[in-house]
Amino acid sequence: MVRYFPSDDRHRVVALVATLLVVIGMVCAPLAHADGDKDLKDKQRQVKKNLSSAHQDLDESSAALRRANARLQAAHTELKSARAELISTRGQLTTAKVRDRQAQAALDQAELDLADARADLREGQAAVAEKNDDVGAMIADIYEQGDPRLASFSSLLNAEDPTDITRTLASQDALVSDETQALDELKAAKILLGVREENVEDKKDSVATKRAAAAENLELMEDLEAQAASQAASVKKLVGKRSSAKASAAKVKRRDLAELAELRKEQDRIEAMLRARAAAAAKKAGNTGPPGASGGFLSYPVSGPVTSSFGYRVHPIYGYYSLHDGTDFGAGCGQPLYAAADGTVISRYYQTAWGNRLIIDHGHQRGVGLATIYNHATSYTVGVGAHVERGQVVGYVGSTGWSTGCHLHFTVMANGSPVNPMKWL
Repeated sequence: MVRYFPSDDRHRVVALVATLLVVIGMVCAPLAHADGDKDLKDKQRQVKKNLSSAHQDLDESSAALRRANARLQAAHTELKSARAELISTRGQLTTAKVRDRQAQAALDQAELDLADARADLREGQAAVAEKNDDVGAMIADIYEQGDPRLASFSSLLNAEDPTDITRTLASQDALVSDETQALDELKAAKILLGVREENVEDKKDSVATKRAAAAENLELMEDLEAQAASQAASVKKLVGKRSSAKASAAKVKRRDLAELAELRKEQDRIEAMLRARAAAAAKKAGNTGPPGASGGFLSYPVSGPVTSSFGYRVHPIYGYYSLHDGTDFGAGCGQPLYAAADGTVISRYYQTAWGNRLIIDHGHQRGVGLATIYNHATSYTVGVGAHVERGQVVGYVGSTGWSTGCHLHFTVMANGSPVNPMKWL
């Protein structure tokens, strides 16, 4: 079974094969009635139409071009993916740089806060030292001058009137108040010093945390920079790969255009031959009656089940609508192929799509010029010009050309057009 290609992918080869089928079929179809000339002209107009559309079908004109286009598409997909990854990495890198600036700013602020806390701590330490000195001096005065409370008690005992007693008690309260205040200030200074010491430790922890975060983000940023550089190099390499694939596809396309020009020359030759054969066949047949019933005229060309029928269908891979112009029979490679009826071999050749082909002209049968075509064979046992008889082995099943497995693609041509083989078998 030939693999057709969708119109949006341009199936030149298939179009050309269809063209050759039409014109070669005409070789096998002698005109049997007065309308034959009109039929031939219609077929020739169709040939020209097919060739015209073939110019637009070059994107998938050959297996080589399909492979080149596949490589181009793969390179394009790779490049697109690599560019997306590079954009993603650069985005992450931008985010990491923003976070790096934020982390550095936070670290700087934390270090400023630590410096302020240390300054407060030094101030607190100085305050505590000062209060310690004050209390020490007070204690020294008490020891040097005696306990003022004892002196106050002695004065109280020696007081001569209530006024002296009141003055002595007031002096004693003032002295005690000064001592208490000095001790309270020392205690407060020490409490404040402790708070400032804790604040310094907190600020140290904060600095350490922010320094670690900054270092971690810096490492991530460096990794992303390396990754971005590697991806940028990959993108550059893939751009070159895509350019190379594109150039390769263009080269194959130019080659196929040259092949199309050669096939046009071949088509012109076949058309000239067809006109001569058609004129001779029409003169020889001398019969303008309608075609007769076709069923059962041909014998089965191979032993095997039908795996794909004649008709229009959606291609299973490409999804486009096209004609499958024959019947596929499943058979193992090497199984014999049989002549479906008596006839003469008019063509035997290899074609890219159909592989090894054999065309047998069965002459004017039941009102039409009848021919059968065997495709994808491993080999054939008869050559051009050989007369074959019904049931004779003419070749062996194969999988040449555009084929995915051993089978026979069997085509029946009536007056140069493919018809359903099952209506003739």
